[in-house]
Amino acid sequence: MASLSVSSAAQSIEKYRKSFSLLFYRAVRDLKPVWMLEDIRTMETFYQEEDASQRIYTPSEALLYAVVHDHQAYAQYLLGRFNGEALAKPGERFCCCPSSAPHLAMAVRYDRRYILGLILQETHRLSNAPSYTERTGCFHMEDGRTPLHLACELLRPEVVIMLLGNGASPHAPDHNGLTPLDVILEKLRDSKDVNGGGRRQCLDNLLMFMPKVHFKMKGTLSREPEPWSKMLGEETYKYLTERSPAPLVLIAMQTIMKHLSPATFPDSLHELPIPSSLKPPGLPVTQRDRHRVV
Repeated sequence: MASLSVSSAAQSIEKYRKSFSLLFYRAVRDLKPVWMLEDIRTMETFYQEEDASQRIYTPSEALLYAVVHDHQAYAQYLLGRFNGEALAKPGERFCCCPSSAPHLAMAVRYDRRYILGLILQETHRLSNAPSYTERTGCFHMEDGRTPLHLACELLRPEVVIMLLGNGASPHAPDHNGLTPLDVILEKLRDSKDVNGGGRRQCLDNLLMFMPKVHFKMKGTLSREPEPWSKMLGEETYKYLTERSPAPLVLIAMQTIMKHLSPATFPDSLHELPIPSSLKPPGLPVTQRDRHRVV
């Protein structure tokens, strides 16, 4: 009888926990006020006595929900209030691999550019900011790719430049040895419309941060000069195969980008005293705009 009572109590506790989890999920989805979300998140549920202080969701787990549902005010609160804790590894329920960057990867996947900007700014306050932007996403969800690989795969040129400007490496390989440049070249090869879907913009944004090109498909480009030269243009093709230096405009932009501080990006890019035609199309919002949550 005692064992049955314990089992029944455990089932009741689990059911109670699930009901609160669903309540929190729906509240974030419905963009409820921050104070209400924090009341729900920190509400203690019926754990064993020694775990009575355990919370339903950590700030890190709550931030993932804020990213998915684009709750900008809540994301800003969590990142500002909990600092590095909001970007810590989530619990096991989210199935995130060790040393991954799930918040960055999630923001890229769902195209949450405003929240992505907040996360990137927060990483500059961490001691390991450069390595954070180069971490891979969860192997189960992102196949071990970095957020920059994912942005190239999804053809999001604005996200590409946000990541690059904030320190993401354009040379980082995935588990197959492919760099973000390889991802874009594969997209160009498989498409009939070179400029469609942001392919060319992604490529141009990558090249602005690549004074030296290192990528797996370089041999393929060299062996097939005719189709690739036609696809990329003569100047870009010769640059990627190291048959000639980069075009002068590209060299100038590479020099400029090298001297822009990631901590002030993209403000520094917006404020450059150069013609707007030379700046990357679709620039991300500035740091000042990030504080004007709509």
